Amino acid sequence: MSLVEPKIDVLLDNSDNDRFLLCSVASKRANDLNDMMHSQHVRAQDVDAAVELARANHNRALSMAFEEIADNEITCDEDTIDDIKAH
Repeated sequence: MSLVEPKIDVLLDNSDNDRFLLCSVASKRANDLNDMMHSQHVRAQDVDAAVELARANHNRALSMAFEEIADNEITCDEDTIDDIKAH
């Protein structure tokens, strides 16, 4: 049993065994998730939205990004990879 989920082997498999790419994609996605959660928090006005936001905030943005990468919910095409590596 691994203490870290998802396992690094799965994450690397889904990022062409490129640790830099994995870190870059996860970081960019985590920033996007943080921005999204912050803007929802500011605009949350009804109880249902606040409850949903609280559940989403249970996991940290970077953990959520790694889970999305492990589940192949985030993919990169060649242009995206080149853009990430350029920055």
